[in-house]
Amino acid sequence: MRISATAAAATLGGALVLGLTVAPAAQAAPADQASCTNDAFSVAGKYGEFVLGDDVHTPDAEGAVAVGGNADFRGGFSVANELSAAEVDALPGRASLVVRGDLRNDKSVTAVMKGNAAVGGEIRDRALEMHAGSVSKNAGLIDFDAEFGKLRTYSTALGAEAATDGTRVSADGNRLTLEGTDTSRNIFKVTTAQLEKAKEVFLKIPAGATGVVNVSGSDYDMARAGTTGFFLSGGQDFVLDDKLQSASGGKVRARLLWNFPEARTITKHSSAAWPGSVLAPNAHLELGSGAPVNGSVWVASLHGTGGAETHHFPFSGCLPGTGETPPPTTPSTTPSTPPATSTPSTPATPPASATPSAGTSSPAVPGTPAPSDSSPAGKAEGDLASTGSSGTIPLVIGTVVVLAAGAGLTLAARRRSKRA
Repeated sequence: MRISATAAAATLGGALVLGLTVAPAAQAAPADQASCTNDAFSVAGKYGEFVLGDDVHTPDAEGAVAVGGNADFRGGFSVANELSAAEVDALPGRASLVVRGDLRNDKSVTAVMKGNAAVGGEIRDRALEMHAGSVSKNAGLIDFDAEFGKLRTYSTALGAEAATDGTRVSADGNRLTLEGTDTSRNIFKVTTAQLEKAKEVFLKIPAGATGVVNVSGSDYDMARAGTTGFFLSGGQDFVLDDKLQSASGGKVRARLLWNFPEARTITKHSSAAWPGSVLAPNAHLELGSGAPVNGSVWVASLHGTGGAETHHFPFSGCLPGTGETPPPTTPSTTPSTPPATSTPSTPATPPASATPSAGTSSPAVPGTPAPSDSSPAGKAEGDLASTGSSGTIPLVIGTVVVLAAGAGLTLAARRRSKRA
């Protein structure tokens, strides 16, 4: 079958338009690959209790504990019983107990079940029982001031994030319900006043999605409402959260974060287990003597006794981030001076909010998309490698070649026509 010169040119032009239309779309990275970080908390995220000032606590923390002030564990305390071998290896110096100041036991025992211990000050009464590691004197293993500078910056930025489209916060008498439908991340906005009116808190998001509850207000006291339970759902029935039961096999709890960027005091005093992790870098956390937190806590100071433990359910959600990997924390060569010792019989006073020192790297501000993992390192956001435009360069070169060939075919066809 003979093809006319006009038809050949039309075919080439059609193929060219199709190629220019389809190729860039094939090169572009999916939008849902951006704006996600699983390591927003850096060093702090490896610890179940990460405290800037004093930690006065008994009898148990199932995860790792890091204290930037003094640790008062009189009455008996155990650390790190639920850590896996990989989690121990990921800790700075494999230390599941870090105390920058003094460690006080009196006649009781502080048992470190897995990993090492690093204490900067005095170990009073020497009642430190190591089950699978060693003790070192080291006040600079973790730069608490720098880490809390990052936590404060990130908490503030996360708190400024808009509520996710489709989320709903509703109150019905003493019941507060938070519902979200996004399968990736659901950000809720509530106030301490709303939480303090809730005897029961219900939260429903798709199993596997991240839930962030941004709480505004300077003071939260769970006892004011007499909160009796937190009920979670991953799409099925609501489940009263406890250590041995949780919605969707713990998937909702593991990705749930309570963020208190403004809080100065948080008082739990409740028989209800509190599911999820608590980020309150400016606040004193009064755990009381009731039920545990089923997650990690990152706070300025802490006090708790009895059943008010921290259970090892580390946060594994996907939070907003810029895609920039924060530089590793380099332990100070000069041991930092620990904060002054607080009176053991009373909760430690929360330290005033500190401004990160000059040169301290701040965490990524939420909301800025992260580059695709396939993008070459060092490429700027607008670079062809990250926008999907790089595929058009060879395509344009090919287009020139095809056009030249098409012109040649057309000219040859016309010459043959004249000779005929």
